[in-house]
Amino acid sequence: MTVDALLLLSFGGPEGPQDVRPFLENVTRGRGVPPQRLDEVAEHYLHFGGVSPINRLNRDLIAAIRRELGAAGMADLPVYFGNRNWHPMIEDTVGEMAEAGVRRALVFPTSAYGGYSACRQYDEDIARARTAVGETAPELVKLRQFFDHPLFVEANADAVRTALAGLDGPARLVFTAHSVPVSADNASGPPEEGGNRYSRQIAEAARLVAEAVGVPDHDVVWQSRSGPPHIPWLEPDIVDHLDALHAAGVSRVVVSPVGFVSDHLEVVWDLDTEAREHAEKLGMGFARAATPGPDPRFARMVVELVREHVDGLAPRKLSEFPAAGCTANGEPCAPGCCEPARRPVRP
Repeated sequence: MTVDALLLLSFGGPEGPQDVRPFLENVTRGRGVPPQRLDEVAEHYLHFGGVSPINRLNRDLIAAIRRELGAAGMADLPVYFGNRNWHPMIEDTVGEMAEAGVRRALVFPTSAYGGYSACRQYDEDIARARTAVGETAPELVKLRQFFDHPLFVEANADAVRTALAGLDGPARLVFTAHSVPVSADNASGPPEEGGNRYSRQIAEAARLVAEAVGVPDHDVVWQSRSGPPHIPWLEPDIVDHLDALHAAGVSRVVVSPVGFVSDHLEVVWDLDTEAREHAEKLGMGFARAATPGPDPRFARMVVELVREHVDGLAPRKLSEFPAAGCTANGEPCAPGCCEPARRPVRP
C-alpha cells in the first residue's frame, strides 16, 4: 500500500487552567454527567496546574516515531497529530492534511485495546473528520490493536522489573486498566471472535507481561471509574484492592498500568497520587511501573505497524486473539464489535 502520511490520533488534554472545563465538556458531551462530577474531575487537573501531560507526551512520541521512520528508510513520511477532545482537533488536522495533498494516510490511535472508547470511538472520530473536510479528505486507514505485540509486552515487562527492583523485598504484582461499564465490556467483542472483549484483552496483556517477567501469579484490577453508582462497572477498583491485599498480609505492591500507553493524568492522579497515598496509609511498600510510551521500543512498534501496510510485513503477535481494530475511513472492524453501551432506563 502506498501512503502519504501517518496520523497519530489521541484523546487530548488541557494545556492550561482555562482549558480544563471546556475540555471536560467535550469529553462528556451527551453522556448526562452532572456538573458536580465535572467539578470534581476539574480539581484533579487543577492540582497539576490545569495541564495534562498527554499532549506533551504525544509530541515526544511523534519525535521518536520520526526517528524510527528515518532508521527504517521512511524519513520522508510526514507525521501529523490530532485529538478527539482538545486541540489539535482531528477535524483541523485532517483539513491540514488535505490542503497538503495527502490522499491516503495511516492512523495510529494511542490505545492498544478494543472497546468502544478505546477503539470504535476512534473510528467515529475518523469518519467525523472526513465528513467535516468533505470530498478532499484523504483515505484514512486505522492501524490494528497492539496489546499483544512483542515490543509492547517487552517494554511493559522491563518497566515491571525496574519497579520490582526498587522495593526492598518481594511484592505483589497488580495490573491496572481504565474501568468501563460492564455492559460496554459485554459489547466490546462479538461472540464469533471468542469473546475478544476489552477485559479479556487486558487480562491477556497482563498474563503476557507477567510471564515475561517470570512472576507466576498476579492480579488485574481497574481504575478511573467515572459513571453513576447505579451502573455496574468492572471491579475491583485499585484502592479497594489495596485494602484487600493489606488484609491478606501483603506488605509490598508493584502496580503496572498495562491499560495505558503514557503517564497522562489518570495515571499520575489515580495511581501516583490516590493509590500511592492509600498504600502509605496502610504501611504498604508501593512502586508504580512506567508506561511504555517513552520506551524506544514503543516507537519502533508503531513503525512496524506502519510497515505491515507499506511493506507487507507479517504481523507479530504473542496471543491467539484475533487481530482486530484495523479499519478504513471510520468503518467498524466487524459487525457488532465495540458497540457503545446501552444506557439503562431508570425507573
